[in-house]
Amino acid sequence: MIYEQGLLEPIYAFLNCETPEEWIEKASRPENLSIILRDHMICELKAAQSAMFLIRKYAVDKPSALQLSQWIKPYEEFAYKKMGDLNSLKGKSNVSKQIEVRAGSPYGQELVDKMVLLIKEELHHFYQVMELMEKKQVEYELIEAGRYAKGLLKHVTTFEPDALVDKLIIGALIEARSCERFAKLAPHLDEDLEKFYVSLLRSEARHYQDYLTLAELVSNKDITERVEFLAGVEAELIMSPDEDFKFHSGMPS
Repeated sequence: MIYEQGLLEPIYAFLNCETPEEWIEKASRPENLSIILRDHMICELKAAQSAMFLIRKYAVDKPSALQLSQWIKPYEEFAYKKMGDLNSLKGKSNVSKQIEVRAGSPYGQELVDKMVLLIKEELHHFYQVMELMEKKQVEYELIEAGRYAKGLLKHVTTFEPDALVDKLIIGALIEARSCERFAKLAPHLDEDLEKFYVSLLRSEARHYQDYLTLAELVSNKDITERVEFLAGVEAELIMSPDEDFKFHSGMPS
């Protein structure tokens, strides 16, 4: 496996801990391939949904919000209702829509530019995981969400713009952890999965940096203390015992 170590160094510096070997060992077992791939696919959708929520809530007018909802709808219908297939979703991620930034939003255009690109990439990754699942004969069944994202989001401040800043920092942490886990897990998987996970590293690393850049842009004060606090929360979720094994779960209990 070849990738630039320099790509991961900022990730390790940003996160407060590395994924424990116990999680890597469990995730590497062939009998857990189904849950890793199914949860990974849903994580890609949730990443796109989270970015979509930020754009709709903070940056665009109502017609643009409706267009964005229609863009993501086919993926949600497959994930939650098992409607559609590889053929019906082919090429759907590469959609160019005219998105109008809401008047008076000082950071709206920057938020739209970065999050629309992220959504396109996450939906494309969703499709790629679908392809791998079909190739490896992993049947799709929806699985319950783990504690990870909820455990982070419950610490979001209730007032603005700090609430948005927290959501952006949490987005950065989730993307950074995904990148770290892809890199850690890749050498333990078969050639197809190893190649795929390595191919995701660059985009995931950029996503985390985009989220942090936006957090700094939106905030009217230094965000270092808030980053450190939320990174501590994230590390506790990763290192503490977790009975529910998922892509972002904690220490296997």
